[in-house]
Amino acid sequence: MNTITKRLENTKKLQAKRLENEDYWNEINELLVKELKEILSIEPENTSALINLGAVLSDSGENENALAVLKIAFSLGSEDKNLYINLAIVMIDLGMHAEEYHEYLEISENFSEDPLTFKAYFDPQSY
Repeated sequence: MNTITKRLENTKKLQAKRLENEDYWNEINELLVKELKEILSIEPENTSALINLGAVLSDSGENENALAVLKIAFSLGSEDKNLYINLAIVMIDLGMHAEEYHEYLEISENFSEDPLTFKAYFDPQSY
């Protein structure tokens, strides 16, 4: 297993811990952003790192930045279900029309999740 894959596995574990430890949400987000940016400095076209960075930025309320990062993964041809779900979540958070993000949700049904990526946090109760 290569180092980047191991690092991505570790970011996924750290993201899961973040959900269990809400008192440390911001601190863990900062660690995730730092690690994912370091991975991208080594492999700028690593779509798993881009998708995860987009999710963390979304979770931090940085939806414009999240959308830009996720669009890079999209332009690189990623076929990861989490990319399309994260795009929809960010678009919902940005207040875009349903037609704009429903397409991504429909497309996501054609793909499976990459085991190295995760979804942005979404609370349907808040909408």
